[in-house]
Amino acid sequence: MMEPSRQLMTVGNITSLQETLNQLSGYGWSIHHADNAQEAMELLNREACRVGLTAIDPSGTSLPLEVDTRPGLSQVQWVAIVEHDVLRHDKARDLIYNACYAYQAHPADAEKLNTLLESALKMAGLHEAHPVPTLSCPDDDYHMVGESPIMQQLFRTIRKVAAADAPVLITGESGTGKELTAHAIHTHSSRHRGPFNVVNCGALPSGLIQSELFGHEKGAFTGANQRKIGIIESSQGGTLFLDEIGDLPLDMQVNLLRFLENLKVFRVGGLQEIPVDVRVLAATHVDLEKAVERGEFREDLYHRLNVLQVRTPALREHPEDIEPLAHFFFEKFSAEKPSRVRGFNCDCKTVMRQYPWPGNIRELVNRVRRSMVMCEQRLITPSDMGLERRQSLSRDTDTLQQVRDMAEYEAIRGALARNKYKVLHAARELGVSRVTLYRLLDKHCIDKNGDSDDGKKNEPSTSGLIQLTST
Repeated sequence: MMEPSRQLMTVGNITSLQETLNQLSGYGWSIHHADNAQEAMELLNREACRVGLTAIDPSGTSLPLEVDTRPGLSQVQWVAIVEHDVLRHDKARDLIYNACYAYQAHPADAEKLNTLLESALKMAGLHEAHPVPTLSCPDDDYHMVGESPIMQQLFRTIRKVAAADAPVLITGESGTGKELTAHAIHTHSSRHRGPFNVVNCGALPSGLIQSELFGHEKGAFTGANQRKIGIIESSQGGTLFLDEIGDLPLDMQVNLLRFLENLKVFRVGGLQEIPVDVRVLAATHVDLEKAVERGEFREDLYHRLNVLQVRTPALREHPEDIEPLAHFFFEKFSAEKPSRVRGFNCDCKTVMRQYPWPGNIRELVNRVRRSMVMCEQRLITPSDMGLERRQSLSRDTDTLQQVRDMAEYEAIRGALARNKYKVLHAARELGVSRVTLYRLLDKHCIDKNGDSDDGKKNEPSTSGLIQLTST
């Protein structure tokens, strides 16, 4: 793992720290100063400053440049220099707790401050050392995230079908990312420079489906005052994505089948067929084979669409991706709207892994966004996401892995409590090595010192901030 470069950003009134900064230069720090927010952002564009040094206002009411809320600046690991009197104020303590990695009391000690800054730099390195695996697209709005085997297989399948030009049927539950998959196929195909048009077959007005898909000529019907190019024809040279194809009425299925057979459209009121060069992708959350058996979907159309098939897995099938996904959306929303929230506490991560996610990724996105609004602390708790531990223990929905994780968690907590939180003794009781138990403690985010399991056991407290004072 490469450590970030020793670039240090300073902001605010730091005239009293000049001697200390000179000493920090001797420790190998390249120091850059910004007087205002614009300078700070320009500095971040030029230099890889992952650590910042600032001074808390004597009143304890604000941080220079609002370093805790501005995008970019909020990602820097900030260390604050404060007067002893400032720490007497509740607002000042909350400010440091929510916005800073750590603090040191004035007057600053260069040697101890250097140690603290190095620790902050290593923390920044940890954050950058584990990028979330994605299947990225040129458009930043489209990323597929996942490091599990099932998602890696999906990525490989997408690349394979993208190289072909045959119709693709994308199946999966609601909220699993079928449209995102279709967009990824288009982006990685030879048609990526062409249009990508989406049609929700279940949302088209029944009386206008023909006109919307195939277009119409002027005067074809009452109100047709001018020629209209249909969605299929406007996808020339690109990709047409038919979402919820299972909701398409039977009479329109006939017309779509004819188009797939000869790749020509016939506008309403038109006199000749028009050839269209377009690739068709379709998606549905219903079982089309059963719909065919019930007579609700044409079998010949099903086989025309199902030349290649891609299945998007439900989130409960790859729980190991829940945390990376949550962090991905957290970072995305943090960039859209600055927030003091820094992430998820360990109890929240545990509950997220155990929750069945009936709404899949769409539900995860909504809960992450909601929690960033509702959270009043530095770290998001299960209650901020609207998740409680009891919700995650449904016997009807738990996977075998979730049941194992929960049993493992409870066994470790019980062994630690019975052995007064002595790791060696607890390991012996559980029949594992001390190294294995430490690994399991880290896996389940369990504090070996025995903090209470009330949803806040892993939240850092104000007293847990790193404090270095001069002696």
